Amino acid sequence: MTLVGAMEATAWPGIPVPRTPEPLDPAEADLLARARGGDSDAAHRLGRLCAERGDRMGARHWWEQAARAGNVDSAYNLGLWHRAHGTTEEAIGWFERAAVTGDADAATNLASLLLERRGDTEGARKWFERAAEDGSRHAARRLALLCEDQGDGMGARRWHFRAALDGDLRSAHDLGFLGYAAGDEAEALHWWEYAARGGHAEAAYHMALLLHATRDEKGAVTFYRLAARADHPGAAFRLGDLALSRGDLPRARACFERAARAGRPDARRMAGLVCARMDDKAAAAHWYGQAAPDDPEAAFRFGLLLVAEHNDLKGGRHWFRRAAERGHHGAMVELRTLLPMLGASPETEDCLLDPPPPYWSRPAEPEQAARAELAVAAARRRGDPAAEPADLVEILGTWDLVTGKLFAGELPGAASATGLPAGTDEVSPADTVGLLARASGLHRAAIEHLGLVRATLSRPGTAPWPTPAEVEHVLGTARDLRRRLGLGRA
Repeated sequence: MTLVGAMEATAWPGIPVPRTPEPLDPAEADLLARARGGDSDAAHRLGRLCAERGDRMGARHWWEQAARAGNVDSAYNLGLWHRAHGTTEEAIGWFERAAVTGDADAATNLASLLLERRGDTEGARKWFERAAEDGSRHAARRLALLCEDQGDGMGARRWHFRAALDGDLRSAHDLGFLGYAAGDEAEALHWWEYAARGGHAEAAYHMALLLHATRDEKGAVTFYRLAARADHPGAAFRLGDLALSRGDLPRARACFERAARAGRPDARRMAGLVCARMDDKAAAAHWYGQAAPDDPEAAFRFGLLLVAEHNDLKGGRHWFRRAAERGHHGAMVELRTLLPMLGASPETEDCLLDPPPPYWSRPAEPEQAARAELAVAAARRRGDPAAEPADLVEILGTWDLVTGKLFAGELPGAASATGLPAGTDEVSPADTVGLLARASGLHRAAIEHLGLVRATLSRPGTAPWPTPAEVEHVLGTARDLRRRLGLGRA
């Protein structure tokens, strides 16, 4: 049911009730007479006229008369009236009166109130199911989300499917995530493409990320562009990255600046980097300055720019310290060099005496960055807490770095620890964990945990997404592992 009369456009709160009634024309006088005579349809229409004029109490009076005489539309409108006025129990009663007759919109509103005001999940599910079976797309989606909350995966898929086929692009997007989290990338691609071609920018972006993660760069670009047309900051950022890899600096700059203006934090640093390469020092300083408070790499580069271009040693010291406090090795080196020039001693800087965990400054592989973003988006889709993509990239990158160097025989003491010749890589995951444990001295269980989280991010469906607390723990392992293996500056 759609809202009867002009209720949808009329915001009850704040609309003054007229001090004097407006004169009745003959047709209205006839309507009033019929309503007073017990005509429920006339009473309903009279309530609608009152609503259009802002006469809230008049609308309620006539709708109550009509509803008690069996008018379903009036019962539904009374549910809306009481919901708007905060009288929840009355709203529930009137919605239920309409819902039992098979009114899908009334059933949906009833279920929403039962869930949100009473916490009655079973009652809500019952009415959402009735509304969804009667064809309510909105009820089907709400029911799918409720099933997810209750851990009913089959029910969630069923009702998201029903809503998606009826045109709900949000449920199509959700079906893509349910497929991705279960390890079914074909299903994820199917539903994300369905939603993307219907105009869902987030679905287009996640479709592009998955294509990028599976090394289909051409397909990824198509959907990045589709998302970018809707001003998606992530899509603009990725297009900038791709342009930069091709050496197209003007295009990269335009994309990064667009993403930065749309609120993508790391795009500010990248815009500064491209501007610096294009020798536009003023623009580089602008973007580095925007990013520096929260981005160690940007703070480091901003400090370099201030010293080299403006001989601003104090400014350089400030930003080198900010970056060093976050573990940026290059900033620590520059700060040690700069302090004596300012008459200060490195021994006065806590970040140099007791360095924090190393900042991960290696450029992210496109596949790693895509997997990290997808994992975070999957965890946050329903409002659950999730780690930051940069932390997941560091976990993925650390594993690839240490295993690559292990099998290349490039780790200190690796030959004696592994007993394998350089270039050997045909060992099982369990053997890899054992070799890294012997080479680093870290507990085997800690390294195994790091490998399992990395596997979950790389191959979804093998385990639940890691929680923020789990990610923080594994990050500590990754940083300790790099430090013990002499890779602390990576």
